Amino acid sequence: MADSPTEPPSRRADARRNQQALLDAAAAAFIASGVDVPVREIATRAGVGVGTIYRHFPTRADLIVAVYRHQVEACAEAGPTLLAALASPHAALGEWMTLFVDFLTTKHGLAEALQSDAATFETLHTYFLDRLVPTCETLLTAAAGAGEIPPGTDPYELLRAVGNLCIGGNTPRYHPRRMVALLIAGLSVR
Repeated sequence: MADSPTEPPSRRADARRNQQALLDAAAAAFIASGVDVPVREIATRAGVGVGTIYRHFPTRADLIVAVYRHQVEACAEAGPTLLAALASPHAALGEWMTLFVDFLTTKHGLAEALQSDAATFETLHTYFLDRLVPTCETLLTAAAGAGEIPPGTDPYELLRAVGNLCIGGNTPRYHPRRMVALLIAGLSVR
């Protein structure tokens, strides 16, 4: 799509970079402090002014939804990248599951933040499934095809199991990443 004649290409690129920086900063802030983190803190993390956040995301709910979608896309896109880059499909599956666990901690508090709009939450959950179940299936199929895991692992069930392992988050005596790594190691036939 061509740049708008009223907006120079460099400005559009700057706007996209600002939006990317905002989404990354907001995700980090949500992990560290929850979805009620002050907008000033997100702006500081992103290196932009508060006004820039409101230009891109007029409400906190808009920002939360955008972060959620951004994180889903990043997780979905990472699957094929990891599969191409790592020595084995099982290793790619393990790395991808680590990203998925990190994503789940980012989305902590989303349901509460969007509680007033159940339709929005329902749409996001469908989006989540539509994007991440196929990615997980691709990784599982590759690992089974390489003889690294038994065939037939259902991607939806695996994602639900990982989600359940993430309930309670990181506490001094419980680490979801470690539990998920044990689960993925347990799939291995080697």
